[in-house]
Amino acid sequence: MAGVALCGSVGSIKALWETRIRKNQEEQRRSRAPREGGAVVRLCHDWEQRVVLTRLKQKLQMEDGRLVFRIQQEDWKTLPSPLVQLNQVQEWQIHRTGLQEIPQFISSFQNLLVLDLSRNAITDIPPQIGKLTRLRELLLSYNRLQTVPEELGSCENLERLELAMNRNLSQLPVQLSGLKKLQQLDLSLNSFVSVPDALLRLPALQWLDMGGNQLQSLPDDIHRMEKLHTLWLQRNQLEKLPENIGRMSGLETLVLSSNGLRDIPPLMEGMTNLRFVNFRDNPLTLDVELPARKMKAEDEDEEEDEDDRELFGREFMLTYIQEARKRAYAALSMPCVSR
Repeated sequence: MAGVALCGSVGSIKALWETRIRKNQEEQRRSRAPREGGAVVRLCHDWEQRVVLTRLKQKLQMEDGRLVFRIQQEDWKTLPSPLVQLNQVQEWQIHRTGLQEIPQFISSFQNLLVLDLSRNAITDIPPQIGKLTRLRELLLSYNRLQTVPEELGSCENLERLELAMNRNLSQLPVQLSGLKKLQQLDLSLNSFVSVPDALLRLPALQWLDMGGNQLQSLPDDIHRMEKLHTLWLQRNQLEKLPENIGRMSGLETLVLSSNGLRDIPPLMEGMTNLRFVNFRDNPLTLDVELPARKMKAEDEDEEEDEDDRELFGREFMLTYIQEARKRAYAALSMPCVSR
């Protein structure tokens, strides 16, 4: 009987020991599974990132000595993070992709000279844009911007800024006056009701387009834009021009068609550098006809010459001012009629 009891005790101990071993092995397998699964996930992620990076590298081109990243008419609503590995790129050209945002890692592209993201669906400019101190051109026309960050004023080498056709854009931060090298600015087809103050503090500004907005007046000190040679103000709601517009001695092109102007300031007569001016489609008070010209040589196109006279409008402007002055003098010299 003692032998039987001993054998039974040994068998129980063996079974218990094997059970513990199996449980331990199962626990080890369970603990290894997440680690192995995580490794697999990381491996797949790394592989996907490499595939994406390879695809992005196919978008690189050398143009005029610059490394350009170009995407057109493809579906890229966001830009993948592997792009940051191509931060030696000097120019972005991304058009008609449906891009909705500029990535925050844009600040890593310190060599960027041109950032052209026009004709997309971008709603915001990240403040990181201010880190691009070498940027010369920022083109964001035909997007969905409503605001511009004050940090953009830190792009100290910016020479060209295009924000046309964003529709709901109506203000610019005063900090943009820090763009001391800005020469060309396109704000057309937006919702501006006045000229932003920052524009009067841009010492290098030469070309400004604010056509197709809702401008109701121009600043009295508009002549502070001393370097400006081209000014587009067509299709606004202007009813009057400030007298100081005549002090813009460097202005060569001035487009004022399709406004509500009633008169032309007399001081504009002294704008000797003004070569192109257009007052077409304004309800001007005086009905002025241009004086007839002398007969031209037969080999000249008289019809084309007359079209140029109407288009450029400088002769019309001078004639209008002279006629307004004559009528004013005539009114002053009329004798008073006593009752």
